Amino acid sequence: MPELPEVEALREYLDEHLTGRVVERVLPLAVSVLKTYDPPVTALEGERAGATARYGKFLAVRIGELHLVTHLARAGWLRWQDTLPAQPPRPGKGPLALRVVLEGGGGFDLTEAGTQKRLAVYVVRDPREVPGIARLGPDPLDEGFDREAFAVLLAGERRQIKGVLRDQSVIAGIGNAYSDEILHRARVSPFKPAAAFEEEQVTELYAAVRDTLREAVARAHGVAAGELKAEKKSGLRVHGRAGEACPVCGDTVRSVSFADSSLEYCPTCQTGGKPLADRRLSRLLK
Repeated sequence: MPELPEVEALREYLDEHLTGRVVERVLPLAVSVLKTYDPPVTALEGERAGATARYGKFLAVRIGELHLVTHLARAGWLRWQDTLPAQPPRPGKGPLALRVVLEGGGGFDLTEAGTQKRLAVYVVRDPREVPGIARLGPDPLDEGFDREAFAVLLAGERRQIKGVLRDQSVIAGIGNAYSDEILHRARVSPFKPAAAFEEEQVTELYAAVRDTLREAVARAHGVAAGELKAEKKSGLRVHGRAGEACPVCGDTVRSVSFADSSLEYCPTCQTGGKPLADRRLSRLLK
């Protein structure tokens, strides 16, 4: 799933390649992709693209007086093409969900792999009309998101810290992969209750959030859209690396599997050497 660093890199890429271009056609090809119908996608045609903004994991391209907003969900992606095929695409079972054709040639495709179609596209007058954007918590890279603001979010939280970090209404932009990376960096168990953090631990976790995301954004800066997935994977230390050696201590990275996802962690660095039970209701083995 694209998370804050990758979506920020896509925002930069679109700002560079799309701004100032005129939209010739917008072609929705998957029935499920469009979440709004007024204004229609045809209202974007003939309009000039402006700046692209990021809201958590959402991208919002200003086109004329409207905004084309997308959430790439778990398996979605944006593919830029300097030259599009002359033959218009046909709706079907393939990964292509929506195509934006630009005057003068080129454009981009929104694609989604797999059978769970969750990629979402909205055409709105204001990005905050999108329910997912309206519910977002603060952006962890905003200058106003300081240690004190972070501490307030954790106070009184009874949930495990892994779930809190992934909750977009609490903090915008962090998903499964970077929450694993943040917790590994902070040397914290993913199942530790958020409200149980002492002052020093809050400070360390806040620093891990900021440093992990800033470094990932820096690595993704200037990377072509088609190469961002590989770049993300290469920069991860524990997520997706079960069975490999922890780069900090050398212990074996372990995994806890859930219905449709998994988390990865290092027992030595994060759980006092104790493995977590690999069950849906996992907790520390005693």
